[in-house]
Amino acid sequence: MHQRWGPVDFNRFAAIADVHGNSWALEAVLADIQSRGIRTVVNLGDHLFGPLDPDGTARLLMHHRPISILGNQDRELLEPGCAQTITPEQREWLTSMLFHKGLPDILLFHGTPRSDVEYLTETVRPEGVRLATDREIRSRLELNILPGLLLCGHTHIPRVVTCGDHLIVNPGSVGLQAFADDSPFPHVMETGSPHARYAVLERSEAGWNVEQIQLTYDWHSASLQAGANGRIDWAYRLTTGRAR
Repeated sequence: MHQRWGPVDFNRFAAIADVHGNSWALEAVLADIQSRGIRTVVNLGDHLFGPLDPDGTARLLMHHRPISILGNQDRELLEPGCAQTITPEQREWLTSMLFHKGLPDILLFHGTPRSDVEYLTETVRPEGVRLATDREIRSRLELNILPGLLLCGHTHIPRVVTCGDHLIVNPGSVGLQAFADDSPFPHVMETGSPHARYAVLERSEAGWNVEQIQLTYDWHSASLQAGANGRIDWAYRLTTGRAR
């Protein structure tokens, strides 16, 4: 399956993640990427899961064909008994994806290379969430066999973190700027604003330059849709960027 962005260019490209069925945010992000003349987009998983507009999101992604991998909640959609249903075409599209993908001196994955539910650059403790230490990050990676640029999602928090000679970039979430989870301890992830997030990466002689981008979009319509579908928690998070 070929993307519609034009010739692949891994010297300057965009990274998106965690759309979560938010077609309003995705449309804004894709338009901004195209306005910058960027020809290559990588998508780090969790495409459709959520109470918003999974069908509209699938149509956009399946039309534009970014280079995509599976996230943990994409995997859940493919499992028997999932409460959220997908069409046969969407199932075939998701099933075609890998859990991680290697590109020239780049590795794409959702959580960590070994797990789609593990945070790479954040550590959760009973007292809350903090930036992971260099030692903690190293323990979640096998750095001797990994390329120089590592791209991940899952946390919804934009990050640019170095670990030895490796650069780790999380572009943040396109579609959901806050969530709460109970594992391994109760905690929240929140950016503090409703803006859609993505990143632009450009290779230079000195290394990778990273631009973290925040965009306005019609988050009120997305919030109304979440509320209409019975998810008041999502409705609040979409308009505030706060978990509660």
